[in-house]
Amino acid sequence: MNNNFSEIMKKANAMQKKMQEMQESLSNLEVEGTSGGGMVKIIMNCKNEVKKIDIDPSIIKNDEKEIMEDLLMAALNDAKSKAEEKSKEEMAKLTGGLG
Repeated sequence: MNNNFSEIMKKANAMQKKMQEMQESLSNLEVEGTSGGGMVKIIMNCKNEVKKIDIDPSIIKNDEKEIMEDLLMAALNDAKSKAEEKSKEEMAKLTGGLG
C-alpha cells in the first residue's frame, strides 16, 4: 500500500510540474481580437495580457472618440474570449480532457 501512495505522489508531482509548464507556455501563446472589420486589432496572450494594439489610421478622428473606444472594447473582449478558449484547449491537451 505504501508503494501505491508513493506512486500516486510521484504522479501528482509530475502533473503539478506539467501544470506549471502549461501556465508558462500560456503567456507565450497569442491570439488576435478584431473589431470594425479589422480596423482595430488587439494581440493578447492567453494570460489576458495585451501585447499590441493596431488601429487603422482612417478611424482616428477627433469627433469619433466614442466609436474608437467602443471598437477597442469590442476587440479586447474578442481577444479575451479567444485567449480563454485557447487556454481551455491547451489544458485539455494536458489533462487528456479530464477538465
